[in-house]
Amino acid sequence: MQTATSPDVPHGVRQVEIGPERDGQRIDNALMTILKGVPKSMIYRLLRTGQVRVNGKRAKPDTRLTQGDMLRIPPVRVAERTAEQEASQGAMAAAAEAVIFEDKHFLVIDKPTGMASHGGSGVSHGAIELLRQARPKEHLELVHRLDRDTSGVLVFAKTRAGLTGLQAAIRANEVTKQYLCLMVGHPPKARFDVNVPLQKSILQGGERMVRVSEGGKPSLTFFHEMEQYSGARLMQATLGTGRTHQIRVHAAHIGHPLAGDPKYGDKEANKRFRKLGLNRLFLHASHMSFELDGRAYGFSAPLPDDLKDFLDALAAKGRSGR
Repeated sequence: MQTATSPDVPHGVRQVEIGPERDGQRIDNALMTILKGVPKSMIYRLLRTGQVRVNGKRAKPDTRLTQGDMLRIPPVRVAERTAEQEASQGAMAAAAEAVIFEDKHFLVIDKPTGMASHGGSGVSHGAIELLRQARPKEHLELVHRLDRDTSGVLVFAKTRAGLTGLQAAIRANEVTKQYLCLMVGHPPKARFDVNVPLQKSILQGGERMVRVSEGGKPSLTFFHEMEQYSGARLMQATLGTGRTHQIRVHAAHIGHPLAGDPKYGDKEANKRFRKLGLNRLFLHASHMSFELDGRAYGFSAPLPDDLKDFLDALAAKGRSGR
């Protein structure tokens, strides 16, 4: 990546030529790494008001960059990195201990709940920042994202070939992504799919909300019942498309929202489940597989102990009839 102006002049307009390491990356993700220290809400405001441009044209947050693009970044004051902004050794160790696979192209972690994929609004350090600090000599890029409350398989690229290859496979729907989730209530069938379009909006402050809308993007989720519990069903959700909050909104749309979901869920059900020990969204990225250059990759992460313990408590409640 080359800049036409010196990065030591924070108040000037910057013209950035996109290099191979950002080919295929979403512009909002790119800006979060280029503009370190700038709040996520400000980045989305710059995009929303048209101050960020690609090849002279306005860009949306999900615009994907291409090598050779010229990115215009308006004058922005970037906070200097201070010692207080350095991640703690404990946080970096937690990210390092979560690694479940690594080769020359990829590094994969079983992301704990509560750890953001990347830093942003109200979050100093996400998984990508923690791993970069722990491995300062390595080049790491976030290939996809998981919500902060969602645990499980999260993939980082170590090479341009890994990043662009996997992102291309994701866009072509050639990647299998499976999640384990707990639905409130009893869906009428053990196997079914939800095929309704979803539209994303970004509220003031950068919060993302998604709703079913005729004008939204095509969205498809396949659900398969795994286990039955009193007042809930453990489901495997396989993505047919990869929209923001897709599983959560599709589940809520059919009247069986995910347990513990604070945004799209059932408040009364969440209260009942909280008494049995569920203190977060019951959504876990359990498996991801794809092929790249003739090699088959497959990553799996078991259900975390906190969710297992909750299911045990839910099963015991069902047996006791209380």
